[in-house]
Amino acid sequence: MMSSPPSASVQQDPTIADFLAKQGEADATLLPLPGDASARRYMRLDGRGRMLMQDPSDPAGFAGFVSLARHLTELGLSAPQVYGADPDTGLALIEDFGTQTYSVQLAAGRDESMLYALAVDALLHLHHHPQAASVQVPAYDLATLLEELSIFSHWFAPTLRPDIDPEAFDAEFRDLWREPLTLSLSGPRTLVLRDFHVDNLMELSDRDGVRRCGLLDFQDGVTGPAEYDLVSLLQDARRDLEPGLDQAMLNRYIAAAPEAAGGADAITRRYHLLGAQRHTRIAGVFLRLHQRDGKPGYLHFLPRVLRQMQVGLDAAGLTEVIAYLDQTLPGWRGAGPALAKAG
Repeated sequence: MMSSPPSASVQQDPTIADFLAKQGEADATLLPLPGDASARRYMRLDGRGRMLMQDPSDPAGFAGFVSLARHLTELGLSAPQVYGADPDTGLALIEDFGTQTYSVQLAAGRDESMLYALAVDALLHLHHHPQAASVQVPAYDLATLLEELSIFSHWFAPTLRPDIDPEAFDAEFRDLWREPLTLSLSGPRTLVLRDFHVDNLMELSDRDGVRRCGLLDFQDGVTGPAEYDLVSLLQDARRDLEPGLDQAMLNRYIAAAPEAAGGADAITRRYHLLGAQRHTRIAGVFLRLHQRDGKPGYLHFLPRVLRQMQVGLDAAGLTEVIAYLDQTLPGWRGAGPALAKAG
């Protein structure tokens, strides 16, 4: 979470100035942080240990962040404290966890297995907690999982085959996924943070146990299958883990998973099904970010995502889905490099 130089436009924004004055921070210097795929902005209050979050475009996400930050803290995990929030302007003053994201730590040579073990343990703490899902958030259900796959149908499929009928493709594609995704939802439901990966995790060196793992960017949280966040962590679309680490961390999770999860075979099956679904969705999302939102940088990750998608489909045993893709989108497996160059 690196900062940019102070922005005069931000400093002079009367809405921001009024909000900060009400929070007793009228004289704070704001240092904008680089943006990501969302419209949300973060600005560090220089030297104050606090951060300004701004997102007037997503009232539901804003409310979700405030609610889940408090909920996660009550569960014994580390989410930023919310000092003040104004839903009308989409402004919130929150705790600043600093700059030591997992991404920064890994780039500096920090022990990868230690960081990932800490993140897995944080997930285990969440999944063991009886109140984890006791919060008002949407359900991550079959309809949602299938709707997400339509992103692939309407963005990836026509990019590879401009003559295809996306609606016809989507109808058959979703039918092939319906039964396996029903199985992926067969385990216990918990709070799913959805963006549980190295860019959104911090190492908080002044805290102990699982509270050492700082959690960011959880405003889109849902109730759903526990294995989803494990997939987000261990099958990252933006980086490769050291060989064998993903399986070692999956084994670590399985060894301490709640009894209700059903054991190694059931957890592993759901893990691979959700991984296959996630990579398929992301392949479509990255093309949508490029074509609709003017963000071509995500195309750089498409070769990895398509490799992960192929591995995930194989591991989940989705032979009918693979056959359909081979038939309707010939060459999809090797399309990553060419699509990446399009950006």
